[in-house]
Amino acid sequence: MFQQKSYLAKKAGPHFFEIKGPNTPKWYIVDAKDQVVGRLASLIAKVITGKHKATYTANVDSGDFVVVINADKVAFTRTKWDKKIYRDYSGYISGLKERTARQMLQSKPEEIITRAVWGMTNKSTLARYQAKKLKVYAGTEHPHVAQKLQELPLAAKRHSTLTKKTSFNTAPAKKA
Repeated sequence: MFQQKSYLAKKAGPHFFEIKGPNTPKWYIVDAKDQVVGRLASLIAKVITGKHKATYTANVDSGDFVVVINADKVAFTRTKWDKKIYRDYSGYISGLKERTARQMLQSKPEEIITRAVWGMTNKSTLARYQAKKLKVYAGTEHPHVAQKLQELPLAAKRHSTLTKKTSFNTAPAKKA
């Protein structure tokens, strides 16, 4: 009996993605200003894993690069600025550090989006390589001008009129 060939995509060279050719990863830019973190992270996770392409294969990195700017101007719904807690545990006794989303925004605003996207990927060796395709910056400046960034066509992009509702706490200043 002859074994049939598999027509799944294969890993290309020492990288997990093709450097040249039709499946070369594209570079997209996303403005996170007034965007809800969870909704934005689900769209970004879909792009860096490659699920937005017709050539998606689960065991191959076919995703694209995503540059996120204005990470310090993201929005959470309802009362997540004070109730959402980020936990880091060192493994030692009393090694648990807890920070609210408001504290995280003041110290490391890039970590909010990075952790949200990581939470929406599968946890594997391939996912660690895919997570390196996400570049997050707090301001509008970024060093990726040479990559000819395209705007990510977000299907569920929040309109500016929707973010002015009172249910979105876009202002991170704590009430006294």
